[in-house]
Amino acid sequence: LVVAFLVAYHQNKQLIGEKGLLPCKLYLQNVKKYFKGKINLDALSYAPTIIWFLDWSDMDSILDYLSLFGLATSAFVLVTGCANMVLMAVLWVLYLSLVNVGQIWYSFGWESQLLETGFLGIFLCPLWTLSRLPQHTPPSSIVIWGFRWLIFRIMLGAGLIKIRGDRCWRELTCMDYHYETQPVPNPIAYFMHRSPWWFHQFETLVNHFIELVVPFFLFLGRRMCIVHGVLQILFQVLLIISGNLSFLNWLTIVPSIACFDDVSLGFLFSSKRGGVKERVAQMQLKEAAEEQLPLRYGCYVRKVVNISFGLLIAYLSIPVVLNLLNSRQVMNTSFNPLRIVNTYGAFGSITKERTEVVLQGTSSLDPNDPAAVWEEYDFKCKPGDLKRRPCFITPYHYRLDWLMWFAAFQTYEQNEWVIHLAGKLLAQEEETLSLMATNPFAGRAPPRWIRGEHFKYKFSRPGGKHASEGRWWIRKRIGPYFPPVNLQGLKKFYEDRNWPYPVRD
Repeated sequence: LVVAFLVAYHQNKQLIGEKGLLPCKLYLQNVKKYFKGKINLDALSYAPTIIWFLDWSDMDSILDYLSLFGLATSAFVLVTGCANMVLMAVLWVLYLSLVNVGQIWYSFGWESQLLETGFLGIFLCPLWTLSRLPQHTPPSSIVIWGFRWLIFRIMLGAGLIKIRGDRCWRELTCMDYHYETQPVPNPIAYFMHRSPWWFHQFETLVNHFIELVVPFFLFLGRRMCIVHGVLQILFQVLLIISGNLSFLNWLTIVPSIACFDDVSLGFLFSSKRGGVKERVAQMQLKEAAEEQLPLRYGCYVRKVVNISFGLLIAYLSIPVVLNLLNSRQVMNTSFNPLRIVNTYGAFGSITKERTEVVLQGTSSLDPNDPAAVWEEYDFKCKPGDLKRRPCFITPYHYRLDWLMWFAAFQTYEQNEWVIHLAGKLLAQEEETLSLMATNPFAGRAPPRWIRGEHFKYKFSRPGGKHASEGRWWIRKRIGPYFPPVNLQGLKKFYEDRNWPYPVRD
């Protein structure tokens, strides 16, 4: 949550703020208009967010306050190791509020996974106390199994979507392409891509074993449950090393921890006098002695809450299970507006070639002049400059870079925000430029024209001719992605969509 709120604070204004690429105020106004201009239960169900009840006159400040409050609260929990149901519920509501106005920028499966994990975390904590080792409120086995049920669905969903999806998963050839064509490769992926064919086949088999077989270890007793936890954590660490999948893999480790009991995790804690182990032992003795006494009222309430929680998870899991059993399985979908229980999956299909949209600007009066000099904008992390080393950013997440990857194998008509981005670069808006790694027109007059060029990118061969010249990538032009545009020509485009017209800072 710390990373998620940090990303939100750094990027929300540029993406969904007052002058964002897809303003959330406009989105909420459209939702309100669809439901007859009222903020009723239907509107709240469609987009559950506390922003409905706040003053929209300064949306940038609202987004900043929600992000900073969430960042401060989650950092407190992380640093102190103290949490209660109230704090965890607040964090869940804050992030839910951002996700439901984030539109495509928050359309990734890990957003729903973070919300589901956070919801489970609420019931893992005591109601009020902030003690690191609270008495009388040990985690309920129902909540522990809630986490185990989560990791089971995550992994099995990912495995089934692959087997039912791209044939390369069945032919064991998907890893021949994955390292090069994944959304944001890192330096290790550059070298992993050149592994021999038999190693890629072995990787694919291991992936199928981890995602399709290992999840069932959860139901085979204590030892196999621990084996499941170890294998899943090691698998996630390998994914972290070989790609920039945001905080997804870090987050997936969390429910895997529920596979271990106190005995198996005991080595992590000190055995010194007055340490955690001794205090837990004393608490257990005390609890055993009090078992003969009548249950306190608070214990009854806690039991009722835990049972109700279990029934809720079971009820919301029905469409998720049906989806897993369906040959037309969908991935990363929520069947309830609060995203409490979701369906997951990843890389059901693998792109065999990597294409990139490269934005270029020119100061030339005529964009069709063969002598016009076009200068390129580089993004923070996605491939662009052939000599720039692939970045390593996980668990951080550059949302714009990821969406540019999707846009590259679609059209600009399907991603109108790309033209919005071009207009903001024409105006040299500082907030938008903060999402970019370079501005070739810094310190100069803004460009007169911006165009999108479509390229095919491939890794250079380590030790080969291009690598010796310092190139990590080789590229070949496919053609134009969108034609040259200028600010004046985009005026009607902006008006038709009620987007604020870019103003030069």
